[in-house]
Amino acid sequence: MSGDNEPTETSNRRRFLKLAGTGVALSTGLAGCVGTEDGGTPTATETETPGDDTPTATEADSGTATGTPTPSGPDTVTIGQPASLTGQWDFLQPAVSQSTDLASQEINEAGGPLDATFEVQRRDTAVDPQQARQVVRQFINSDQVAAINGLFSSEIVPLWDFLQEQRTPIISPWPGSTYLDTRGGDKATPSDLSDDEWLWRTVIGDTVHTSGAATAMIENDFETMGILSATTAGEEGWTSQFVNWYESLGGTIAEVVSAEAGKSSYQAELSRLFENDFDAWGLSFALEDATTIIRNWDEGGYGGQLLLEDGLMSGDLIDAVGAAAEGAWIAAGSTQGPNYASFEPKYQEFGDAEIHTWGVAAYDATNILALAIHHAGEANREAIEQSIGAVSREGGTPVSTFAEGKEALDAGDEINYEGAVTNDDFTPHGNVWGDVAVSTVTPDGFEQAFTIGADTLQGRIDDY
Repeated sequence: MSGDNEPTETSNRRRFLKLAGTGVALSTGLAGCVGTEDGGTPTATETETPGDDTPTATEADSGTATGTPTPSGPDTVTIGQPASLTGQWDFLQPAVSQSTDLASQEINEAGGPLDATFEVQRRDTAVDPQQARQVVRQFINSDQVAAINGLFSSEIVPLWDFLQEQRTPIISPWPGSTYLDTRGGDKATPSDLSDDEWLWRTVIGDTVHTSGAATAMIENDFETMGILSATTAGEEGWTSQFVNWYESLGGTIAEVVSAEAGKSSYQAELSRLFENDFDAWGLSFALEDATTIIRNWDEGGYGGQLLLEDGLMSGDLIDAVGAAAEGAWIAAGSTQGPNYASFEPKYQEFGDAEIHTWGVAAYDATNILALAIHHAGEANREAIEQSIGAVSREGGTPVSTFAEGKEALDAGDEINYEGAVTNDDFTPHGNVWGDVAVSTVTPDGFEQAFTIGADTLQGRIDDY
């Protein structure tokens, strides 16, 4: 995929080296986004938003595989990937697409789940709830997907009841919302679907990484802070969680200044914030507005240690304001889980997308879904839901790829998929634990400074 937000290959690899210290369907979609990998392996279909002219979701078949069934199973198994191909978060999608396509290629090279071709149908939601509703309906009713890999917090939360009605397993690499801290998963009762909530995530939640960010500030003697936050749900959520954790650890918030997104200047808000005395300040805005604010802050000579919300960990921020933001901190889920070292060189060879936590988590989500399908023995949504915990939680043979997992399952063994970004030992609510990496902004990229361990954070969080 090409576009103004896509980093060059040179800058991608430069940024990655800084950070490292710390079939897919055959139809055409958006121009420039679909093609074949070397050797003829097709990339996932990427499709614009469909019209809402399909049957209602409750009319869909409850468990499906696409293709003509054979005595040994389906010819193809399809999963759907709701994607941010357009919209304010589109700069994060390339890594998720690349990781998903890498996993899909490996899955098919290993013979596929149920010995079927594994396909990914990728459709644009623009991270808009109503567009996401249409996409999910088309996945289920038209594409007849076996499961879904995707959806952001801002899509999941308003669509929660609708998604529950679909009874379709969803594993997402995106959502951080605290709404999901006690919603989702199988409640550790895989044989009983009555308490399942059908949503799993392979990335740590906001509760975990905001706790890590607050811990980092307190442990480095930043005892008083100010916050400048957007009024959008995601940004307010980060701010609320960070403030709660920071104050619980003994810190003092001097003031939280809120502002609408999309302004041409934030000098007035910065002036109001910096009327207060504090040791550091936090910024919770999406990329475009954060760029404006950092430039305003630099031009105004305000100074002070800056902490950025995790969603701003993008090479596009470096391209826009790298020098102005030099020295700022950002705390985000670490990309480096148990099997990151084996994943990273494959990812770099496969394409040029800038790596980030959500991208790595997409690789894990894709593999877990394929393994759950194979474990289930059929491409039935309820059977897949019951198999997600079975292939990922502790207790079986450790595996890190679909090929390893399929071989073990075919030999009659239980398996424990250990991911590239976390160990993927899902909690009863379908959540994962992971380290929080604190990085420093430089003109050339993000340099990891230190890590807050998952064990430290897990001891502070009661129900997750």
